Amino acid sequence: MEISVVIPARNEASVLVGLLAKVRAVLPGAEIILVNDGSTDNTSEVCASAGVIEVVHKYSKGNGAAIKSGARRATGDVIVFIDGDGQHNPDDIPRLLASLEDGYDMAVGARDNASQASFSRFAGNKIYNQLATFVVSHKIEDLTSGFRAVKRELFLEFLYLLPNGFSYPTTITMSFFRAGYAVDYVSISAAKREGSSHINLVRDGVKFLLIIFKVGTLYSPLKIFFPASMAFFLVGVLYYGYTFFSMGRFTNMSALLLICSMLVFILGLISEQITTLLYKNEK
Repeated sequence: MEISVVIPARNEASVLVGLLAKVRAVLPGAEIILVNDGSTDNTSEVCASAGVIEVVHKYSKGNGAAIKSGARRATGDVIVFIDGDGQHNPDDIPRLLASLEDGYDMAVGARDNASQASFSRFAGNKIYNQLATFVVSHKIEDLTSGFRAVKRELFLEFLYLLPNGFSYPTTITMSFFRAGYAVDYVSISAAKREGSSHINLVRDGVKFLLIIFKVGTLYSPLKIFFPASMAFFLVGVLYYGYTFFSMGRFTNMSALLLICSMLVFILGLISEQITTLLYKNEK
């Protein structure tokens, strides 16, 4: 199996010198593609010295955009994605590839608890993992890990869905699960990144949450619409009970809540039918 390694990087030249050498040592015959996402340091010189393929963005488009550029350039049967900030150990790549050889379509490096940068990041990832698990009905151990190996042909099916920002792992992981592809998790220990992170906890945390709901409504709409419909219904019934016993009448607010419940449920059913049509030709 031919392997391509895609490394998105922005201003990580000091780390890339050692990282590229390690990747080359682990996978001597692999195609190595570094996507230079608008770097202002000497990333291009590092790539030339290491003899790797460089894809250059004239300005920073985001991590997801870099991943998409790398995937389009890759020619291997399997693509290994590894961050350019030095957090991931290339020695773990053979373990990811072993999962693909065992029949999985994608293998994700799941960071252990000790690898979390802070308690807030740890708590946030736990919440995202639980929400995503609910939406796709599969155990998701690390929703935001950028270290993974995947069959290129399958990855390209979802390329148009991937955002340009830092939440591409969220979208591709949930998409693979919902499409019925086999995903494996391989436990890894991630080192503390060198330099400062490009992720803003609040801004990008909200984006991650929105993407979970976006993918959820695209692939499993009733998982989102039905709970919302039931919430309106229960509030409407409870409010009707309150007004009936306190005022002896059925109020407009109760009617509005119950109508909203019905409308949200109907929208969910329509969305579910549209989703079914999207998958009518799936093998």
